Amino acid sequence: MARHSGPKNKLARQVGEDLGLKTNAVKVAKRLTIRPGQHGARGRRKVSDFGVQLKEKQKVKYIYGVLEKQLHRLYVTASKNPTATGAALLSLLERRLDNVIYRLGWAPTRAAARQMVNHGHVAVNDRKMTIPSYQVDVDDVVVLKSKAAHIPVVAELLKDDSRAIPAWLERKSTIGTVKRLPERADISEVIDEQLIVEYYSR
Repeated sequence: MARHSGPKNKLARQVGEDLGLKTNAVKVAKRLTIRPGQHGARGRRKVSDFGVQLKEKQKVKYIYGVLEKQLHRLYVTASKNPTATGAALLSLLERRLDNVIYRLGWAPTRAAARQMVNHGHVAVNDRKMTIPSYQVDVDDVVVLKSKAAHIPVVAELLKDDSRAIPAWLERKSTIGTVKRLPERADISEVIDEQLIVEYYSR
């Protein structure tokens, strides 16, 4: 499947925010205000309403590491939800298995979490799961296999008790449980989901 294989810092600089794509936040912050490209340091013209909506949509794609077709498919599903479409869309993105692994603190980035799932290091309800886009549900039990727990980066993260786990998840070492579905208040990233709804509903 097509993925962005270039420098991730370019994506953060394009949006002008740290999107959590790299582990070294200090390095990202150094050039965050300079746009990528030959003329990145020059001033830019005023952005149109469409440009603002597009930027927010692109930002969410970069944060969660999804493709355009995947995001649009989730939007269509969210639009059928009786709750607010934007909040429902973010809830669906949060329920992706690779995001759950990241939220449980087992991976430093969502890209690393996706790789762990692809390599068969994760089981859901006692079944090996290799689909990063798998949607977890209430009472699902996510287990990190012992082989993955011995990966140096993962082992360090397992020792770190300072990382906050969202209220909709529960973690005990290498076992995670989905206590409830994620709500808008559970998402720490600064996202204006209404702009994304406006982009897709034009």
